[in-house]
Amino acid sequence: MHEKERHRIIVSAVQEKPVVTVTELVDLTDSSEATIRRDIAALHVQKKLRRVRGGAEALHPPQFVGLAGRPFSVSETINSRQKQIIAREAVALCSDGDAIIINGGTTTFQMVHFLVNRRMQVFTNSFPIAEHLVKHSKNTVMVSGGVIYREQSVILSPFDNDVTRNFYAHRMFMGASGLGPLGLMETDPLLIQAEQKLIDQADDLIVLVDSSKFNKRSSLILCGLKRIATVITDSGIEDRHAAMLEAAGVKLVVAGNAETIVEKTTASS
Repeated sequence: MHEKERHRIIVSAVQEKPVVTVTELVDLTDSSEATIRRDIAALHVQKKLRRVRGGAEALHPPQFVGLAGRPFSVSETINSRQKQIIAREAVALCSDGDAIIINGGTTTFQMVHFLVNRRMQVFTNSFPIAEHLVKHSKNTVMVSGGVIYREQSVILSPFDNDVTRNFYAHRMFMGASGLGPLGLMETDPLLIQAEQKLIDQADDLIVLVDSSKFNKRSSLILCGLKRIATVITDSGIEDRHAAMLEAAGVKLVVAGNAETIVEKTTASS
C-alpha cells in the first residue's frame, strides 16, 4: 500500500475513535509495525494527529465513536476481482422469489451487480447495497433500523426492535474480517451483536470471503464453523484451509475464472 493511502487510512481511523493502537493500524493497512510507527511520527509532525504511547489520537477527539475495521472505501479496492467472482457464485444460489439477507461488506456488495435482473426480497443492513438495488433492480428491499456508520457504510442498532426479528430468510450472505478454526471473526463488538441477530433469522449461512481472509485473525468470534452451511472463496485457498472446512462439515465452493466479470459489473452499474 502506498504511503499516501496509509496516511489517509490512519487519519480517518483516528477521526473515528478517540485512540487507535499501532496493532489496529497494522491490521487496517496490512503494513508492518515499524512502518506504522514511522507513519504516526510523520503525521504527528504534520499536526494531523497526536502520537501517544502505543498508537495515535485525533487532535480533536470525535464525539461520535465509529466502528473498528477498515473503511468501506478502502476495502472495496482490495482483491476486487476475487470479490466479483465470489459474488457471482453467491447469486447463482438464488432464485426469483427467494427471501435473502445480505450483510454489509465489500464482497457482499458485489452481489448487487448480479441481482439487477432478479426479483427477490432482500433484507440488508448495508446502505450502499440497499441504495444500488433500489436504483437499479426490481428487487424488494428492506433495511434494518439504526445508525448509519459512514466509514463501513452499514446500519447498526443495539436494540432488539429494529425490524430484524420480523424478517425470515432461507439464506444469509455475509463476509468476515477473518475465518479460522474457531469460526468467523469480526473487528467490533457492535458488528458482532448486529450480525448475530441477522444470523438467527436465516436457515443457511453462506460466507463470502476471498482466500486472504483465511490468514486473518481477530480477537472477536462471530460464530463457529458449525453454523456455516457454505463458504464461497477464490482459487487461492490453501489445501489446509479447505481441509479445515471439510472437517467441520462446511460445503466449499471455489469461484471460477474472473474473465468478463469486470465488463459485466460495469455494464450493470
